[in-house]
Amino acid sequence: VLDSQYGMYVWPCAVVLAQYLWAHRRSLPGKRVLEIGAGVSLPGVVAARCGAQVILSDSEELPRCLQSCRSSCLMNRLPHVPVLGLTWGRVSPELLSLAPIDIILGSDVFFDPKDFEDILTTIYFLLEKNPHAQFWTTYQVRSADWSIEALLYKWKLKSIHVPLHSFGADKEHLASSSLPGRHTIEMMIISLAQSDGT
Repeated sequence: VLDSQYGMYVWPCAVVLAQYLWAHRRSLPGKRVLEIGAGVSLPGVVAARCGAQVILSDSEELPRCLQSCRSSCLMNRLPHVPVLGLTWGRVSPELLSLAPIDIILGSDVFFDPKDFEDILTTIYFLLEKNPHAQFWTTYQVRSADWSIEALLYKWKLKSIHVPLHSFGADKEHLASSSLPGRHTIEMMIISLAQSDGT
């Protein structure tokens, strides 16, 4: 835990997503994984330690977050994991030149509703390039009024809810935080909605 700024803190969602990766560790060797909004990069580091080929990314406008990604890699003996500046909603040369990926990770990226469409625009772009890939994401329920359902429909994406108990992440201590308030965490897997040709 570094400090409680956006990308400089191990948020409860990161711990839950890391638990999901650990529960699926036997399927990770050789998988190509991109973590977006990585910050401290706990999920990406776990995936890399489990044998995945990982790329970490955070906003190109947040150099401290990108440095945090690099520091996490060094502390976990992963000096060769690439760290890219990718800003949600922006088509950049780095985004265009990404190698094929199998899994996109995002823990607590659905934090501010003003970013939701930019995130899903980026996810849609990545899934269009990698139609068999999935976006594994955890998020904290902060408001009953916040929803991405309409945006999923707009961008022709579908989501599957993943119950936390199905991978041992429903324990109180797992997603606890020293920050005030309740920390209800949810997980979903987002993929392209399959066209049935009609």
